Amino acid sequence: MSASASPRFFLLACAGFASMCSMRVTDAMLPALASQFGTTTGATASVVSVFVIAYGLCQLIYGPLGDRYGKTRVVRAAVAAAAVINLALMFSPSLSAMTGLRLLAGAAAAGIVPLCLAFIGDAVPYAERQAVLAQFLTGLIAGMIVGQWAGGVFADFVGWRWAFACLAVIFSGVALAMWRNLPTAAGAETSAASFVQQVKRVLAIAWARKVGLYALVEGALVFSSLVFVPSYLHARFDVSLNLAGALVTLFGVGGLVYATSARHLVSRFGERGLSIYGGALQGLGLAMLAFGPHWQWAPPACFLFGLGFYMLHNTLQTHATQMAPQARGTGVALFACMLFLGQSLGISGVALIVDRWGTQAVFLISLVGLPLVGGAFARSLSRR
Repeated sequence: MSASASPRFFLLACAGFASMCSMRVTDAMLPALASQFGTTTGATASVVSVFVIAYGLCQLIYGPLGDRYGKTRVVRAAVAAAAVINLALMFSPSLSAMTGLRLLAGAAAAGIVPLCLAFIGDAVPYAERQAVLAQFLTGLIAGMIVGQWAGGVFADFVGWRWAFACLAVIFSGVALAMWRNLPTAAGAETSAASFVQQVKRVLAIAWARKVGLYALVEGALVFSSLVFVPSYLHARFDVSLNLAGALVTLFGVGGLVYATSARHLVSRFGERGLSIYGGALQGLGLAMLAFGPHWQWAPPACFLFGLGFYMLHNTLQTHATQMAPQARGTGVALFACMLFLGQSLGISGVALIVDRWGTQAVFLISLVGLPLVGGAFARSLSRR
């Protein structure tokens, strides 16, 4: 079979789907949690933030572990641990207990996506890799969309606890399938180097440092804008938060469209073209959000924003799988860590801008910056 049709790659996509689903599942259930535990919605937001913090910090742990003990072995263990933790979340007796378990859930989920990307880098020739990564990306995007949607559905109709029961079943099924069909030796290369040695090995490569810097800036510019889109639509056009949240899911739909057409787009535009046009489409989408006279401009704007993001990001991600072949797990983990660090810095940094000058000012910064990032990365590829 071709790489993209192989059952093992389907299993990786399923693991990525479950990981992203678990990240986003609590977004829409915060009011239900506040009612359950007798507190405010703001207080329950800790179940979201601790997951993301653990997810970002643990990237640096799993990368060297995957390089040393085998990527598939570590992924299988992370999936199994996530199944157990999500089952425990179903029985959370208090908000503090739930927050602690969500911290552990984030730490477990962190070991899935980066090592799956590194595994693909080991197993798929570079010429085919971007298309396979885009298909893997389909599972991640679908997980984000389904997680946001399912959290609200479970909270409204059958109870929020059953959302975690469902996640436990999904993780358990994927773990069992991986133990049976994804042998440890497949695509794994072991290394006896220590954690510090592995990180130094990657950071010694100039191209790895450059790709990581692009990921940092991309994460800061994209997510500092994306996170404020629902509140912006609500404040400017009096759109309900429910509808505003639904409109933002079109960002993910743009990613799905890219994922399903990636092979054609790569052959048509090449990596440089995807970088340039990806940055430009993000700028166009943000300009439509910032200057559009009606909320109906938001659906195409969010779609173009998402399509452009995944065109540029998947190109960066493809290079992340190749920038340190002898320490691929560590390299991809560092890339993911830089992306999450960029998100944290960007969102924190623009908070004062939003309070003083409004969300449009944030959109303006990103709609100028993202095309520049795409163009700069395209020039870096030309020199390389």
